[in-house]
Amino acid sequence: MSPVKELQIPPDIGELRSLEAGDDVVLTGQVLTMRDAALGRLDSLLAEGGRPPFELSGQVVFHAGPTPPAAGRPTGAIGPTTAARMDHFLEMLFDQGVVATIGKGPRSAESTAVHESNGAVYFAAIGGIAALYGGMVVAMEPVAWDDLGPEAVRRVTIVRFPVLVAIDSSGTDFLASRHARYRRD
Repeated sequence: MSPVKELQIPPDIGELRSLEAGDDVVLTGQVLTMRDAALGRLDSLLAEGGRPPFELSGQVVFHAGPTPPAAGRPTGAIGPTTAARMDHFLEMLFDQGVVATIGKGPRSAESTAVHESNGAVYFAAIGGIAALYGGMVVAMEPVAWDDLGPEAVRRVTIVRFPVLVAIDSSGTDFLASRHARYRRD
């Protein structure tokens, strides 16, 4: 078992690309939350020739919809959204300079190829422990599209947030390899 790696966000690209599928990582720094509604709005805006009202270059996008503040914390809970639902937005995000995403569950084979061609990383987080993750958020601020409620874009500062490198920058898909292994055994 390899030691847990620590990665500061926004990441140094060399350090991000040195991660391998299956690595355990803890993330510390600022991420942008974006899921279905915000990604759809961004896609429409770009298709119309517009520019996003926030910077995406070098960013890590967390597919999540945090809850309002609770228990004296910036958010009561923040859990990963099923990443495969966001696969059709990946090329758009990577074209805007996003270097990594956080979500839950496996992604499609097509998305693995998109990660490889862009040198991007997919971090998988555990579903069902959103309240626990809420305790790892030290700040949260609105960025854009507040009318989307919990799906608005937010800048969230996380500390020692545990993830798994599910797809590394060379396109190795850890979850798919494990699923194939268990189907064989």
